[in-house]
Amino acid sequence: VAYELSTGELHVFHSKAIIFATGGFGKIFKTTSNAHTLTGDGVGIIWRKGLPLEDMEFFQFHPTGLAGLGILLTEGARGEGAILRNASGERFMERYAPTIKDLAPRDIVARCMVQEVAEGRGAGPHKDYVLLDCTHLGAEVLETKLPDITEFARTYLGVDPVVEPVPVMPTAHYAMGGIPTNTAAEVLRDNTTVVPGLYAAGECACVSVHGSNRLGTNSLLDINVFGKRAGNNAVEYVKTAEFVPLPEDPAGAVRGLIGELRTSTGTERIAAIRKELQDEMDRNAQVFRTDESLAQVTETIHQLRDRYRNVQVQDKGKRYNTDLLEAVELGFLLDLAEVVVYSARNRKESRGGHMRDDFPKRDDENYMKHTMAYLTGDPHSSDAADHITLDWKPVVVTRYQPMERKY
Repeated sequence: VAYELSTGELHVFHSKAIIFATGGFGKIFKTTSNAHTLTGDGVGIIWRKGLPLEDMEFFQFHPTGLAGLGILLTEGARGEGAILRNASGERFMERYAPTIKDLAPRDIVARCMVQEVAEGRGAGPHKDYVLLDCTHLGAEVLETKLPDITEFARTYLGVDPVVEPVPVMPTAHYAMGGIPTNTAAEVLRDNTTVVPGLYAAGECACVSVHGSNRLGTNSLLDINVFGKRAGNNAVEYVKTAEFVPLPEDPAGAVRGLIGELRTSTGTERIAAIRKELQDEMDRNAQVFRTDESLAQVTETIHQLRDRYRNVQVQDKGKRYNTDLLEAVELGFLLDLAEVVVYSARNRKESRGGHMRDDFPKRDDENYMKHTMAYLTGDPHSSDAADHITLDWKPVVVTRYQPMERKY
């Protein structure tokens, strides 16, 4: 069922196969490199249908987002020799990763940056960011090899990286978790059972080639390899599959949701609820997490969900009703933020893109496994445990045994 934004009409497409390639859900956070459209709609649809979501607690925070904005500055800057410095000018990564310094993996660099700020060594009037120093690279290197950095810093911060360091902080960048799939890009309804005719690829999917921590540029694997597999396998499937009969009113549920939102006389504003959710996720579920901070987010999400039921869509029209679109997206953001937080609370260890300050070590004995979360009750219940069920899927270890990273 599709909603046509230009007309406000609903359309039903009867197909033998469906491929989800709907992207991630980074907009659950305030500070993110993700586009405004990455609100996890595809992942949220799967969730509401009772299918599982895998490893939702693992989210990558890229170290170098423009401070206060989250706009991404490429890792290529540090590859070319740019240096991260604190307020005193110290190259602080030498303390944390003496061998590879600023080229340490993203999760490690992001945590070190946040720690520098937390311990009072941040730069700026509020000491709330660190500095990416490119000045020694020279104008030619910046203009020819790193033109985006130069343009973004000048345009959005009024900073010229040729002559002064750029304020940066970690930004929510990539979801390792999502819709569970196998290597054929087929969606799973549990640890092994395939949903016939349903495929997913890209950031919305979790085939788990990245485990708990994606390496730079490896999202091309999601897009190119599994995108092609999803398409090829869907084509083969429809050659022999039969159409599944449509229900009596296939668009009824969507029509009801849209009609309810459009005619709502509530008093709550969409933008206000979204901002409070994103602010809370940044404060308490970002690079460092604790049970206390995650419990706070859980309570906030419950309150916001109650307020969402009283939301007002100010635009009552049909054509290009972006107010209505944002109301629908907000529902998915609330759903997915809750799954992320609930999964994070139940993984009492630190691993890859999930750092628990109260459980700082990796625990292979108890948590060398994938999280599988299911919606099994009324999402408006006050306790997430009443409507989210967690199961686990074993990690398949073949050639390479897990080891501790040392830099």
